[in-house]
Amino acid sequence: MLWVKALHIVFVVCWFAGLFYLPRLFVYHSMSSDEISLARFEIMERKLFWAIMTPSAFGTIILGSWLLLANWSYFMAWWWMHLKLALVALLIVQHAYCWWYMIKLREEPKYKGHIFFRVFNELPVLHLVLIVVLIVVKPSL
Repeated sequence: MLWVKALHIVFVVCWFAGLFYLPRLFVYHSMSSDEISLARFEIMERKLFWAIMTPSAFGTIILGSWLLLANWSYFMAWWWMHLKLALVALLIVQHAYCWWYMIKLREEPKYKGHIFFRVFNELPVLHLVLIVVLIVVKPSL
């Protein structure tokens, strides 16, 4: 089970790297106007999303589910696990929005402004902090 946990953590790190970096690319994409830059950002975004983020998200979810199911009665007895799973669900929503924004920026580079994407870029940071605190501290009420 330690191998599953180790691989789960590796996938989490890779997924978060993408969740941090892709919205940053959106910032620069939305600020660009020349065709060369726009094409470059489209390629970078597509490769990051499909080659790193999405496989990492699947790895995180599959291995996390494995760990959860292996100790279901223990984990589901704690409120912090329910909150952690809700935060993971929000990360999945963030991931889906990344896909949506990637498509929209390809169609219309000025779809949203750089300030919007700067704020969007910070959301996974809050999730990361809360998830790590919940899993490490396991706070009791």
